[in-house]
Amino acid sequence: MRTQVGIVGAGPAGLVLSHLLHRQGIESVVIEARSREYCEERVRAGVLEQGTVDLLEEIGVGERMRREGLTHYGVNLRFSGRTHHIDFRELTGGRGIVIYAQHEVIKDLVKARLASKGQILFDVEDVSIRDFGETKSSAKPTILFRKEGEAQQLTCDFIAGCDGSHGICRPSIPDGVLTLFERVYPFAWLGILAEAPPSSEELIYAYHERGFALLSMRSPQISRLYLQCKPDENLVEWSDERIWEELHTRLATTEGWRLIEGPIIQKGVTGMRSSVVEPMQYGKLFIAGDAAHIVPPTGAKGLNLAVADVRVLARAFGEYYASGRQDLLEAYSKTCLRRVWKVQRFSWWMTSMLHLWENENAFDHRRQLAELDYVTSSRAASQTLAENYVGLPME
Repeated sequence: MRTQVGIVGAGPAGLVLSHLLHRQGIESVVIEARSREYCEERVRAGVLEQGTVDLLEEIGVGERMRREGLTHYGVNLRFSGRTHHIDFRELTGGRGIVIYAQHEVIKDLVKARLASKGQILFDVEDVSIRDFGETKSSAKPTILFRKEGEAQQLTCDFIAGCDGSHGICRPSIPDGVLTLFERVYPFAWLGILAEAPPSSEELIYAYHERGFALLSMRSPQISRLYLQCKPDENLVEWSDERIWEELHTRLATTEGWRLIEGPIIQKGVTGMRSSVVEPMQYGKLFIAGDAAHIVPPTGAKGLNLAVADVRVLARAFGEYYASGRQDLLEAYSKTCLRRVWKVQRFSWWMTSMLHLWENENAFDHRRQLAELDYVTSSRAASQTLAENYVGLPME
């Protein structure tokens, strides 16, 4: 098999990149170890920045998102029993976010790629890559894999590693090339999906002396809620009754608001960490999305950061195939990392401001309350949060 860009991973990064390349007349093949059903049904986060929404609409995969997604123009910060609204529309010139689950985005992208006769090879095994390291080598980058038991290889001009933090692309880069920057947080999120209409029209981020809580949603009928917990939390100890009791406590307010309960249809514990690898390229291999960086979920940035990466990469490939220019490809890592680190800063800040930390004392508690008070009472501080939440410029 032969193509121009071989893409490992059929997540948001890989599929958006493939579709962006298609629109520029550039061939690609997407290789994915998991099944199509797994990719389209695995429930992940679903807050889309304005720039991500605009891009999905621009490339023709936004119709169902606009029809079924929930458009929000603000979020709520709740502390000391009171709710404070951050008005995105007023603070950012009319920008907002859309609540639309990641697996729904995947469905739309897969459908669009297949309708354009794009190649996505699901259920492949034993994936490996070779001959990508030397930019001046005569050997072509190659992706090796097995499909239905048959050994195959895909020869290409470039490889895009969009296979996540546990994929094969990043570990294939020789030792000593990459530098890993990482922070592991001493807490996690216990998350649930509940068959209950959301108790708020917009998200609620709550700071409480018992720990952080978040009220989110997936649809007008399904609520998504989270509680700060220990990284090694035993779910067996968390009955549905205990979860709802804790949510009532941490989300409590003096304003007459009521939390709507319903049957819990899914629960799980999500660890929290921040990581970045530099550089995001080596030879003719370019890594994007979770393969290059992880953010804690507090700022809702994972999918959006992946889309921003491949937008930069698609533009660089477009210039290369149109004119032979290589400067944008050579600058890919530097261009992306400038935005990546700003997003990491915001995600760390939101996480630090809203969670309880080990060894905190009364001083730390009062300091966090003061910071929340400042963020919600200062227009400049509110605007900073709003600008970052709806999304920094793509490039």
